[in-house]
Amino acid sequence: MSTNDSGTPTAFPGDHQVKDAGLRKGAIGLVSVLFMAIANAAPITAMSFNAPVGLGYGNGIGVPGGFLFATIVLTIFTIGFAAMSKHVTTTGAFYGFISHGLGQVWGMAAGLLAALGYVLFEGTLIGGFSYFAADTMKSMANIEVSWLVFAIGGMLLIWVLTYFDITLAAAVLGVTLVSEVLLLLAFGISVLIKGGPDGFMPADTVSPMAGFHNLEAGAYGTQVGAGIAALGVFFAFWSWIGYETTAVYGEESRDPKTIVPKATLIAVVSLGLFYTFMSWMVVVANGAKAAVETAAGAAPVDVWLIPVKANLGSLPYGAYRILLVVGSFACAMAFHNAGSRYIYAIGRELPSAKLRASIGGVSKKHQSPAVASSIATIFNIVMVLLFATMSTAFVADEAGNAVSEPSLIPYQVIYTVPSLVGTAFILVVQVMCSFAVIGFFWNKKVHKGGVFSTLIAPLLGAAGMLYVIVLLFKNLKWAAGWQSGALMVKYLPYEIFGTLLIGLLYALWVKSKHPEIYEEIGRTVLEEAHERA
Repeated sequence: MSTNDSGTPTAFPGDHQVKDAGLRKGAIGLVSVLFMAIANAAPITAMSFNAPVGLGYGNGIGVPGGFLFATIVLTIFTIGFAAMSKHVTTTGAFYGFISHGLGQVWGMAAGLLAALGYVLFEGTLIGGFSYFAADTMKSMANIEVSWLVFAIGGMLLIWVLTYFDITLAAAVLGVTLVSEVLLLLAFGISVLIKGGPDGFMPADTVSPMAGFHNLEAGAYGTQVGAGIAALGVFFAFWSWIGYETTAVYGEESRDPKTIVPKATLIAVVSLGLFYTFMSWMVVVANGAKAAVETAAGAAPVDVWLIPVKANLGSLPYGAYRILLVVGSFACAMAFHNAGSRYIYAIGRELPSAKLRASIGGVSKKHQSPAVASSIATIFNIVMVLLFATMSTAFVADEAGNAVSEPSLIPYQVIYTVPSLVGTAFILVVQVMCSFAVIGFFWNKKVHKGGVFSTLIAPLLGAAGMLYVIVLLFKNLKWAAGWQSGALMVKYLPYEIFGTLLIGLLYALWVKSKHPEIYEEIGRTVLEEAHERA
């Protein structure tokens, strides 16, 4: 064990009795951790934004099968992730796990990739939030407010809420999450009782194999073009991004050795069952033809809004629109929490004492990562402003000619482009984490673990993630749609390798110039980790 410049002990594999007196310890329990992690995945946002992509451009009515396949792969990955979380508790999560399993060099590379990915997701969700906030305000109250006002205001409000107290953020996320889940379940149950125009079609919808059937041109009697199943499967995986942030809150939870692994497994399985059921019910409610045509049309969210109004009435319909706005805001806040904690985790292990005290410091009163949170906020405000002033979203007019529509920038550009980049970043980090689990238990042999949970499951999980990454790279143009020419999309592979390279080179530089600091990279963990079984 060593001591860093600020007097905080750091851990090495096998020497984990470390106390970091930064974030507020014991602030949240299992329910709060679950709320924030599942809010990261944003059920109403995932269903409303991502399911229509698969329906209209990917695997058609086989969308539920894609979600079921993702559930299986992610659950297998989570078994290894949860096994490691019993022994390493750190707000850096992937950053700390990979550092302990594969070494500090790869830990820093993964930490940078994860931090940037989560920060990008806040801006992504702010794009969806601001678009639907402006649209809902106009349609329900006949008041026109620029989406940019909602975007900037939303990011500042997130900064305020997350600055004061994590329990306040957890409360906001909890209320939002319960409301959107209850509304979606009410809709799903109503469809289960009433049925749909084409029946339940289980073989064509819920079977995992159905998720890999390409949407054929004119399928189900529609007028839509052909789709690629890979797109539907990819967007299914993107719907889970954020569930693994349970580990990010380990240092602030009351009993991390129990809460983190339990919350992670509950989150991945419950989300999987929920997503599969709800995407199945929306197909049933619309019928095959209407589901695909609506999802491929000008208003994809109508695939949900129309049957919600028909099944539940006008009041739930209005509530759905409002919760779509509030839910995307809550999701952005949850990603802000995760991203700022990654920045904080890296910041408290920087060579410069001044940067440690600022980026790696916390608010004395609220014990929140104040500076790291501010960095994430500034980054996203700049990104959104750049998209607003330098991007153009295109839609087709009645004659089929491309026309500029600036009001669609937050939905077609800001939501689409950074989300693709961020998802790719996190999938790469998850693959690295799978191998880190194997390295931790089988190479370093610090702790004993079961063969399935620490070897077979990580290998299977890594294979599934690599498969999805390959699908993404092969179908980037489909995934980005009209934004396939965006520089952020075209250079995605270079962005991944470039970020990893920067992390690798930085870690090697620290190792050469500041060997005592190098030993700390990814090793600041919570006390009592040595007692975890």
